Amino acid sequence: MSRIQLYDTTLRDGSQGEGVNFSLQDKLLITQKLDDLGFDFIEGGYPLSNPKDFEYFQQAANLSLKHARVCAFGMTRRRGVTAAEDVGMRALVDSQAPVVTIVGKSWDLHVEEVLRVDEQENLDMIRDSVAYIVSEGREVVYDAEHFFDGYFQNPQFALATIRAAQEAGASIAVLCDTNGGSLPERIADTVEVACRELEIPIGIHCHNDGDLATANSLAAVAAGAVQVQGTINGLGERCGNADLIAVAANLALKQHYELLSEHGVGHLTELSRYVYELANMNFRNNQPFVGTSAFAHKGGMHVHAVNRVAHSYEHIDPKVVGNARRVLVSELSGRSNIVAKATKYKLEHDSALMSRILDRVQDLENEGYQFEAAEASFDLLIKKVAGTYKPAFERIHYRVNVETEQRHEPVTEATIKLRVNGDVRHEVAEGDGPVNALDSALRKALNGAYPGLAEMHLVDYKVRVINSTEGTAARVRVVIESRDTEEMWSTIGVSENIIEASWLALVDSIEYKLLKDAGGFEVEAMSAAANGE
Repeated sequence: MSRIQLYDTTLRDGSQGEGVNFSLQDKLLITQKLDDLGFDFIEGGYPLSNPKDFEYFQQAANLSLKHARVCAFGMTRRRGVTAAEDVGMRALVDSQAPVVTIVGKSWDLHVEEVLRVDEQENLDMIRDSVAYIVSEGREVVYDAEHFFDGYFQNPQFALATIRAAQEAGASIAVLCDTNGGSLPERIADTVEVACRELEIPIGIHCHNDGDLATANSLAAVAAGAVQVQGTINGLGERCGNADLIAVAANLALKQHYELLSEHGVGHLTELSRYVYELANMNFRNNQPFVGTSAFAHKGGMHVHAVNRVAHSYEHIDPKVVGNARRVLVSELSGRSNIVAKATKYKLEHDSALMSRILDRVQDLENEGYQFEAAEASFDLLIKKVAGTYKPAFERIHYRVNVETEQRHEPVTEATIKLRVNGDVRHEVAEGDGPVNALDSALRKALNGAYPGLAEMHLVDYKVRVINSTEGTAARVRVVIESRDTEEMWSTIGVSENIIEASWLALVDSIEYKLLKDAGGFEVEAMSAAANGE
C-alpha cells in the first residue's frame, strides 16, 4: 500500500479547543515527540497571532528533527494589497518555517458575506498568496476552507479555488470540512472529483461536529486523499478535529497503509497520554485504541472468553498500539474476572482463595466500593485476602481542623500520629483543604523512611454520594488517582465521613506506591507467600 502523510495541527487548531493552552515549552516538547514517531508535518501556529507562536518558530528552527517538517499557518493576503505588502504574508516568510500552510475561502457565501469581495478577487488572493510564498522558496500546503459546503452550493467556484492554488505552485490541496457536518458519502464523492480535477495531490481536514471526523478522513483516503490533517486526541474547537490517533491506527492496522516510523503505531498510547498531560487534561477513558477502557472487560462471560481466545472480544491486540488489557472487578463480574486478575500473581489455581476474594469484593461493593475504578485498591485487596499484606505504617490517630474568620479564607490543619517501623511519629501540616492537609502531614511522617514518595503526586480526586436518600448523613465514595514517574493508579475509600473516606483512599494510594517500589507486587513474592513458602 502507498504511504499516507499525517499532518498534525494540535499546536494550532488543537489549541483552539476549550480549556487547551500549551506553553511554548509544551509546544516544543510535542513537536519533538511527534517527530520521534514519524509524523510528516507539524503545524506550529500563526506567527503573527501572538508572541508565543512567533517565538515557537524561532526555537523550532533549532530543533534537530529527523523526519517532520514544521509548518507556519496563515491566511491569504488581504484585499486591496499585494502579497508582498501584506503583513501576514511577510510574517509567514519571516518565520523561517520550511512549509507554509495557507487557508483560503472555497464557499461563495464566505467570499460575498465575510470577505466582501467578488469571486475573481478571491481567486486572485489565493493565486497571489501561494505564488508569493513559493517565490520565497517555501513549500505551500493549500487548505481549502469550507470546501465541502462550498462545493455543495457552487461546485464550479469551489473547484476554481483549488485550481488557482495549483496554478500558483501549491504542492497539495487540502479539502476542509470546516463545519464538521458532512457525511462520509459526500466526502468520498467530492474527493474523487477533486482528484480528477487536479494534478497535485489531495488532502483532507475534518472537524468532528457530526462525530464522523475519523470516518470522513478514512473515506477521503479511500477516495484518493494522500494526506490527513488532524490533532492528537481530537483536540480542537467546538467538537474537535479528526483524532490522528484513531486515524493512524485504522489506516495502519486495518487498511495496511504505510505511515509514521517503523515503531510509531506502537507508541500511540504513549503519545496520547503525553499530550493530555501537557494540556493538563484528564485522559478520556473510553477513547478508542488508547483509552484505559479501550480493552477493559467487566462482564464475566466476556472475561471467560478473552481468557481463552483474546481476539474473540478484542478487535486488535492492545499491545500493537502500546495499550494493555484490563479486567474489571465488580459484584457483577463473576469468578472469571477474579481469576483473570489473579493470574498475574500466579494465584488463579487456588480456588478457595478465589472464592474468598470474590466474597470480599461482593461484601465491599455492597458497602459502596467499586473496584473497577480503583485497581490499585483491588491489588491490595488480593494481598490482604491472601494473607501477604503487611502495612508500611499504622495509624494511631489523626485530626483535621478547619478555622474561618470573617473576610478571610478558611485555614485547614491536619495532625497525624503514626507508628512507622516501631517509631511513633507525630506531624502537623497545613493544606488547601482537608485532603491536602492530610496528604502533607502523612508525607512528612513517612518521607524519611520512604523517600520514594517524593516522586508520587495526586492527579485527581473524585467524590460521589452513594445513598443520597440519607441526605447529609449519606455514605460517600472517594476515588483518588495518583502517579509517579512510571505509571498511574487509582484507589478508593468509602465512609459516611468524607474525610475518613479520603483517608482510606489516600492510605491505599501510598501503600500501593511503597509496595510497588519494594517489589511487593512481584509474582514470585505473592505466589510464594500465598502458598506458605
